Amino acid sequence: MNPKIVIVDYGMGNLRNVQRGFEKAGFDAKVTRSKKEIEKASGLVLPGVGAFKDCMINLDQYDLIEIILGSIKKGKPYFGICLGLQILFSESEEFGLHKGLDLVKGKVVKFKPHADHKVPHMGWNTVEMKKEVPMLKGIKDGDFFYFVHSYYVVPEEKEWVGTSTQYGIPFASSIWKDNIFATQFHPEKSQEKGLKILETFAKSL
Repeated sequence: MNPKIVIVDYGMGNLRNVQRGFEKAGFDAKVTRSKKEIEKASGLVLPGVGAFKDCMINLDQYDLIEIILGSIKKGKPYFGICLGLQILFSESEEFGLHKGLDLVKGKVVKFKPHADHKVPHMGWNTVEMKKEVPMLKGIKDGDFFYFVHSYYVVPEEKEWVGTSTQYGIPFASSIWKDNIFATQFHPEKSQEKGLKILETFAKSL
């Protein structure tokens, strides 16, 4: 039976691209903000491109925060992409200090501009495995993924870090613990390796 993958529609982000990514990997995924659909889902996906503050405002306006938190606390698998990773954290310093979902203790901070490392960090970069992550089965050190972001996450508890990436400094490019998995890079834009991650997530449900 095909797992019921719900991509949470909070009014911003590249939702359709992620949906197409799952379709290319051989799985259906529904874009919705219906609480009933979210409750029935086998797994939740929250992608995103845009500002942290706007994301949290939209989630609040669509009354989605409680259902997302409740689903995660019940053990439902969650897959965050880019902004969907960042909002898991306690707070972000993007355009002032803003509270996140506080599921991962830590903050979201901006890259410091550098002649060799322009902001935003955009394009292909490699990952280094920091621990064995079920969703990254088949991914190895040196594999390339596509990034586009100006801010990065700093978890207080380092055991969250699944992969690290170098961009002037090392930063956490994916996290995993229990039923929460999230990437700073965009699997849906990362060709074969990215589709492999979407497939692994779908098969885990």
